[in-house]
Amino acid sequence: MPTVHIEGREAVTAADGQKLVLALEDGGVDVLHRCGGNARCTTCAVEVVAGSAGEIGEAEATVRGNKGITDPAIRLSCQIHVHGDLTVKLIKTVESTGLDAGPRPQA
Repeated sequence: MPTVHIEGREAVTAADGQKLVLALEDGGVDVLHRCGGNARCTTCAVEVVAGSAGEIGEAEATVRGNKGITDPAIRLSCQIHVHGDLTVKLIKTVESTGLDAGPRPQA
């Protein structure tokens, strides 16, 4: 099972192919996902520090373009399927924003 290392927090494990946002949430991380994992809001964005997050799909590319996200290291955790170890830095959390996490993303 892949390990997701999170800067400043304990690592979590992910099932091969699991969405990163679900691995984080299931591991007790208070990551935001306001649109329910539909690549619309970018609140689940993380910085990928190490490892491969895979290619950026059409839905993610569209919302990144609409929101002006140009840094290739900034990725939507709802669009990443974990297939190997990753190291990420959280950008927005429930604690840091005071917002509710949002509806649980679909698998």
